[in-house]
Amino acid sequence: MKSISLDITKATQFLAAGAVEAYEPQVKAAQESLEKGTCPGNDFLGWLHLPSSITPEFLDSIQAVADTLRAKCEVVVVAGIGGSYLGARAVIEALSNSFAWLVKDDKNPTILFAGNNIGEDYLAELTDYLKDKKFGVINISKSGTTTETALTFRLLKKQCEAQMGKGTDKEVIVAVSDAKRGAARTCADKEGYKSFIIPDNVGGRFSVLTPVGLLPIACAGLDVKALVQGAADMERATAIDVPFADNMAAQYAAVRNALYASTGKKIEIMVNYQPKLHFFSEWWKQLYGESEGKDGKGIFPASCDFTTDLHSMGQWIQEGERTIFETVISVETPNRKLDFPSDEENLDGLNFLAGKRVDEVNKMAELGTRLAHVDGGVPNLCLHVPALNEYYIGQLIYFFEIACGISGNLLGVNPFNQPGVEAYKKNMFALLNKPGYEAESKAIQERLANEG
Repeated sequence: MKSISLDITKATQFLAAGAVEAYEPQVKAAQESLEKGTCPGNDFLGWLHLPSSITPEFLDSIQAVADTLRAKCEVVVVAGIGGSYLGARAVIEALSNSFAWLVKDDKNPTILFAGNNIGEDYLAELTDYLKDKKFGVINISKSGTTTETALTFRLLKKQCEAQMGKGTDKEVIVAVSDAKRGAARTCADKEGYKSFIIPDNVGGRFSVLTPVGLLPIACAGLDVKALVQGAADMERATAIDVPFADNMAAQYAAVRNALYASTGKKIEIMVNYQPKLHFFSEWWKQLYGESEGKDGKGIFPASCDFTTDLHSMGQWIQEGERTIFETVISVETPNRKLDFPSDEENLDGLNFLAGKRVDEVNKMAELGTRLAHVDGGVPNLCLHVPALNEYYIGQLIYFFEIACGISGNLLGVNPFNQPGVEAYKKNMFALLNKPGYEAESKAIQERLANEG
């Protein structure tokens, strides 16, 4: 079976000769600190060898629960935020019909995502949509107290009990939570819901290969065994004993940090030419943004869907501030075949493309854009993916995870914490007068009065 591959040649031309190779000792030390558990955040390294440790029996247990939901539900709502939904959504949207929510599929339930916002209209419209549906809920939360997810689960739990009947709801509500602590665990144990455990040593953004991601992905009818196999093969391909020149994760981490440190490239744009990969970029943005953006450091992760965004952001990328570089995910072979049609009148002047595969046109747009952006001073890395399927998506997931761990250690930050996300929560709870936040509530009200 083929593998994904990385081309760095259109990025290294912006660096001094030997700049990437000079990172080899630092990369080796960074990866060793992961392996030995000596790096900052070393209590969250459970993802490192997760793919190779997942047993067939465990995947069978995931599949069994997924099959129950698939048999009993027209719709499955995944309630979670951040890493509790982005990985699953990335994989499901990459590998499913682009119009899945509009297509009546007798084999697969519609997968919806909620608990990732506090939009009143969104939640009201969701509950309206579910009123005449047989639906289930996968509630994903370690604590069970995250505002967005907890609110959504409150609404859906009551609606599910009312529509499906108390008792029947136990068959279609599943909890993915902490093993012993938290409101979600207490609720699951009290109500008798089926449940899976989020390992203590795996943080949210690294959790897609735990039940957090695997259960929703299996519910969508996708092959979780192939997904895990792809990740496990990439774990071996990027292991610490793989030479630097052959280790694509080590190379990616080195090039990113070299561009950041020596050329002032502070923004990385993840680019795809397949609309299905939009949410994969969103997953990647959390992975790298939350891991590296701290201590006044970090490459800002952005994303664009090409060719769509060439008609909105292309001008800035081509001629704006030269603080950017691009990482392109290039899918070699689409899963479907469609030819460019001929037209007798040829009013649009496009008959010269008649008979060509649409993907050939897309590939020339990709190549032309890459050359133009490089000429415009934008370094380009390119990840070649043979096809969009579970195996190669699994490879991509682990590649980005291990490269992220290495890169964060190179940067000199703790890649596995996220202290900054608590700042907004503290203010929100103070403004809402949450019990226990009396001092903070008083302080923020005084501040607002003074600012007004």
